[in-house]
Amino acid sequence: MSGKGSNHPGCRMSTYTDVANYFQNAGSGTRPANKKQFHEELALQMVVSTGVCRENAYKYAWFFFELLIKSMAQFVSLLEKQGVPRRGRFSDRFKDDITTIVSVVTAEIGTILVKQQKEMDQAEKVNISLAFFLYDLLSLMDRGFVFQLVKNYCNQMSAKSVSMPTLITMRLEFLRILCSHEHYLNLSLFFTNPASAPASPCPSISSQNSSSCSSFQDHKICSLFDLTQEFKQQHYLTGLLLTELSAALDMESEGGKVQKKAINATHSLLCAHDLDHRCTRPDVRAKIAALYLPLVGIILDSLNHLDFTVAESRGGKGKAGGPEEENDSVTPINQSVAMAIAGNPFNTLARNALASMASVSAKSSASLTAETSRNLLVCFLWIMKNVDQGLVQKWTMDMPPSQLNRLLELLTICVSCFEYRGKQSSDKVSTQALQKSQQAKARLEEALLGGMGARGEMMKRVGGNDRTLGQRENLRWRKDLTQWRQTNDRQDKTKAELDQEALISGNLATEANLIVLDLLETIVQGMSPADCKDNVVGGVLRVLLHCLSCNQSTTFLSHCFSTLRALIVKFGDLLFEEEAEQCADLCQKVLQHCSSCVDSNRSQACATLYLIMRYSYSSASNFSRVKMQVTMSLASLVGKSSDFHEEYLRRSLRTILAYAEEDTEMQPTQLPSQVDELLRNLNSILSDTVKMREFQEDPEMLMDLMYRIAKGYQTSPDLRLTWLQNMAEKHNTKKCFTESAMCLVHAAALVAEYLSMLEDHSYLPVGSVTFQNISSNVLEESAVSDDILSPDEDGVCSGRYFTENGLVGLLEQAAELFTHGQLFETVNEVYKIIIPIMEAHRDFRKLASTHDKLQRAFESINQKGHKRMFGTYFRVGFYGAKFGDLDEREFIYKEPGITHLPEISHRLEAFYSQCFGEDALEIIKDSAPVDRNKLNPNKAYIQITYVEPYFDDYEMKDRLTNFEKNFNLRRFMYTTPFTKSGRPRGELSEQYKRKTVLTTMHAFPYIKTRINVIQKEEFDLTPIEVAIEDMQKKTRELAIATHREQPDAKMLQMLLQGSVGATVNQGPLEVAQVFLNEIPADPKLFRHHNKLRLCFKEFILRCGEAVEKNKHLIAADQKEYQQELKKNYNKLRENLRPMLERKIPDLYKPIIKPRIESRDSFKRLSFRRVADENS
Repeated sequence: MSGKGSNHPGCRMSTYTDVANYFQNAGSGTRPANKKQFHEELALQMVVSTGVCRENAYKYAWFFFELLIKSMAQFVSLLEKQGVPRRGRFSDRFKDDITTIVSVVTAEIGTILVKQQKEMDQAEKVNISLAFFLYDLLSLMDRGFVFQLVKNYCNQMSAKSVSMPTLITMRLEFLRILCSHEHYLNLSLFFTNPASAPASPCPSISSQNSSSCSSFQDHKICSLFDLTQEFKQQHYLTGLLLTELSAALDMESEGGKVQKKAINATHSLLCAHDLDHRCTRPDVRAKIAALYLPLVGIILDSLNHLDFTVAESRGGKGKAGGPEEENDSVTPINQSVAMAIAGNPFNTLARNALASMASVSAKSSASLTAETSRNLLVCFLWIMKNVDQGLVQKWTMDMPPSQLNRLLELLTICVSCFEYRGKQSSDKVSTQALQKSQQAKARLEEALLGGMGARGEMMKRVGGNDRTLGQRENLRWRKDLTQWRQTNDRQDKTKAELDQEALISGNLATEANLIVLDLLETIVQGMSPADCKDNVVGGVLRVLLHCLSCNQSTTFLSHCFSTLRALIVKFGDLLFEEEAEQCADLCQKVLQHCSSCVDSNRSQACATLYLIMRYSYSSASNFSRVKMQVTMSLASLVGKSSDFHEEYLRRSLRTILAYAEEDTEMQPTQLPSQVDELLRNLNSILSDTVKMREFQEDPEMLMDLMYRIAKGYQTSPDLRLTWLQNMAEKHNTKKCFTESAMCLVHAAALVAEYLSMLEDHSYLPVGSVTFQNISSNVLEESAVSDDILSPDEDGVCSGRYFTENGLVGLLEQAAELFTHGQLFETVNEVYKIIIPIMEAHRDFRKLASTHDKLQRAFESINQKGHKRMFGTYFRVGFYGAKFGDLDEREFIYKEPGITHLPEISHRLEAFYSQCFGEDALEIIKDSAPVDRNKLNPNKAYIQITYVEPYFDDYEMKDRLTNFEKNFNLRRFMYTTPFTKSGRPRGELSEQYKRKTVLTTMHAFPYIKTRINVIQKEEFDLTPIEVAIEDMQKKTRELAIATHREQPDAKMLQMLLQGSVGATVNQGPLEVAQVFLNEIPADPKLFRHHNKLRLCFKEFILRCGEAVEKNKHLIAADQKEYQQELKKNYNKLRENLRPMLERKIPDLYKPIIKPRIESRDSFKRLSFRRVADENS
């Protein structure tokens, strides 16, 4: 009390009176005429004051409140010597005055909030003063009377027409102060002396009956976890606080400030209980936790408001700041959790490629910040840790399945929220601190030298709605709130401080996860296999799997694996039969821990994996399915995991084999031999892993190797699907979205192929043939081989993807990736397969979403059109024994759009120089055929050539758009100039050109970015044919530039300058003079001569059109330039006229003599006429 008054010094005097004589008249309700108490007179004067006096009295109410409390305290200290009960300490008249004062002050607060928005700070100060006044009254007056004052305050504030966020903020601050009273627990829980219990402001039930746990048997357990009216009556202050918290979570406020204040009030209250030396005994803590049980129900109802990107503000990896600066850079929740919470049944690529979309959708529905969500979860875990576990078990047993699943989702979020992120290095922190200081310096310089100025700042504050702008006025004097202070406090940390933070973070992560594990154990112990609720076991397993996927301590992992083994023993049949998808995930997580470098973790994982095998063999009778799941899990782990340790996993496999050999009970069975066969397969996969490790830095070779492994599993659909997904994952990491999408299309075609064997529905694709419009390559997924496994066999096609939902999921992911790759036309083809399935299931919500995506795709085609860059292609040839299998092999590489030859050349040269040494590698600069006899056998040679897609004339009729000319490409062409003398370049009359057309094994885009060349065709062009091709190209460019919808004047003028400009007249003119000046003597060249002549006629025509077009595009200052162009054009036309009018007579002689006979077509063709003549 003295602490609060220290900031507001005032008179500490109180009028002296004879307490004994006063007490004789206190109960009568009248005031003694000659002996007055200071606090009574002060209260009376505050009540009866008017005008300016009254206004000032309530404006500085904190001062008079302090005077009242000091006088009352002195008075009570004298009364207590005579043993006066609390209810008789003060007269009824004084109580009425206090009631009036509180009512008037509350009304004043409401008036300020309604009418004077600019004086919000004044209202907050008065509200806090009133709260501290009632806080002190709880120590001096009858608690029931004070509770009635609190009730009146809440009712008065609710009646004001104030915005809900402001109202809740005021009441929260008021309640936070009241609940910080030292006797708060006594007021809320239990009373050693029932006579001292306050009277409840709710008349139906007395607060004297508020014993914490005695009424458990009289109430339904579930109601204890709900904020009921009965709870509010029995635990008045707690009920008010939780009511405000529930209201805050249900509303929306700017930036979540109200929610943050409500949660922080509850969080700080529980922290105070935890640190209170009076609350150390477990039975006391159980009673306190029971007091907050309705908070659990509130949190469960607010799952949608939680931020799934729970921030790491405990010195974790990559983070050193507090919540304010972390909100922009929080680490997303583990992808499997986001997908599970969102109800997405797919894993692998869905968990990574679509993680950003899941995070965005979670963010859009969240109204709490990451740090606020974290504080709320801390409250939940504290209650669950300290409450009576028997009560929790009864609660979970009485829960409906939907509510129990929400509880399991909440536990999943808790695991992610408190995951250990690792220790941050001090060097990184120092760098961040330097960056922060530099940013602060830049902002200061901007404010001093070029900022908006004081007037601009003032207008910004007045016009803006954000109250933080107004609060920052005082930052200069309140250094604890300045950005400078925050930056230095949070960033300038020593190594010892970072180590301490990491230790605390690790301990907190272990403690939180162990609480979650205890709650899971409580849930499982309350269930029996006979009456197990729907999906509850699967939900428990899902939480445990998520625990295994996060960073965990060795202590927690040992307990977690023990819980897993107990779950398998108790619910094994249910798990292996109904939760096959979860068991596949379980195998993958356990295998991942089998490769751990920590011995204890490996031993626990080995024991768990062997138990899975043993139980599936002996009880569930589906060991073949588990074998497939383990094999697929290892294949997936090898393809995706970056922290995979092969040697440790080999040790674990040997340990599992030892378990099987030493298990005497299973020796008479086939289990040991089955385990031995399984482990041999796993070792072969590990051998492929070694090869993959060698080429981690060579993305093309790595994808080739993964492609070979996937090809090796052609007869095993589950494993091929897994490796296709691994390839999609790798492509997605490299931003190769089109190739990633193609991997998923192949996976979907594989699924469709086997689904057509299992189910006969007209709306399902027939097989891989249905996917031909997407890519012609998918036919390789056809299941036509003799050794293809039947999907009816146990363990084959048992994964989650070999279902209709799995097929749709793969195709939707592919469509999303095609969108990222800007192949919008292909998105349409993908949805053509999905839409019939959705229509058959009457899934109109997804149909609406699908058509919306199609609309956006078509709009993108219209908007972007020819602006899209699909890819650049290069021929790469490898020569030299150092390349091994690549020697003398040629590939077509697909590179991102606008990739220049020097870029890919530099990349390959840098990589292979690192492999072989700079002196051992040489890049062949030209595209001429390579003569092996001229190469140094001790060197490696790479030849890189830019190539373009090549189409025959008949193909060009169907390839009209830019997309069609860049999709489904198998033939590529590059040209090599040469002369008969051996030089690459020469005069026009001796300049030849060699066209080389390369055909690849598969069409681009494919599931790889390089495809080997299987055929090469070469044909040479004579000099006149080279001239014809060049002139056709110039003519085509002029026509395109002239007839564009929005002509580009600069481009048009550049083309004209190269065609009719005075400086380059020798170009087209010289070509005409060389090849058209004389009629060739060789009759074989007549056709070429005439074709070139016609090309020049069209060229001159296009030049004229371009000159006229330019006339309408030029500015006023370019008229002379236009006249010069016109002059040059006329000159070129006159010079070409004699050559263009000269014709070769032999070309115009009739080839076939016409038949001289009468042709009566009507008579010859009309059957009616013939019939008439015959008749």
